[in-house]
Amino acid sequence: MSLIAARNVSAGYGANMVLRDVSLAVDPGEIVTVVGPNGSGKTTLLRLLIGAARPTSGQITHDAGLRIGYVPQKLHIDPTLPITVERFLRLPGGTTRAACTTALQRAGVPDLWQRQMSALSGGQLQRVLLARALINEPELLLLDEATQGLDQPGSAAFYRQIEEVRQETGCAILMISHELHVVMAASDRVICLNGHVCCEGTPDIVSAAPEYRALFGTGTGGALALYRHEHDHSHDDTCTHADGHDHATSDKRTEAAE
Repeated sequence: MSLIAARNVSAGYGANMVLRDVSLAVDPGEIVTVVGPNGSGKTTLLRLLIGAARPTSGQITHDAGLRIGYVPQKLHIDPTLPITVERFLRLPGGTTRAACTTALQRAGVPDLWQRQMSALSGGQLQRVLLARALINEPELLLLDEATQGLDQPGSAAFYRQIEEVRQETGCAILMISHELHVVMAASDRVICLNGHVCCEGTPDIVSAAPEYRALFGTGTGGALALYRHEHDHSHDDTCTHADGHDHATSDKRTEAAE
């Protein structure tokens, strides 16, 4: 049973249709990444899933009472605002210190408790935003290009942390990203979006698909070697292409650099 699903969803702004007939689902415990070029509808899709926008057609469904955590692209903090990480995590109130402590540990930054928010580095800020999203123990964690502005090692470290969060909590994770090869290596399943679902499947399957290569080319530039995700369960070695047929593809794993 899927936690959340989009069925034949279309959406746009005025006469400009951004998404057409998009269907996807996220199952408990899996990491799914949506990739696509600028203007492909990734952020619009996320807004639909969290209820911040309504589709012009189709349907969004989710489990009753589904707990969702959300990590935005970025958060602007006024440098003159004196607010510590502790106070930020406990806004708007009612959050216990124990819950905040656990969330910071899961985000990999247990020692930032008394740091000023304005003094955090880009990577530290994203970890704190991740902690904020984890406080209510979500069943589904949504990340909207959460490593934007980080360098490749920083991005790879962040995605390793996401994998640890999944292992510790069992929550499902849906990531929107522009970092193709690093984030694909951190995923169980990848959905390639360009106004519609071009292709989906395991990272290796999608990276070999003609639709993906037409959009992004074939070179990895070594990025995939920064972080390799070991799949802990088997997947169907097929990729559903735009023509609606399943095409078998050989499953060659890219070895991580020593």
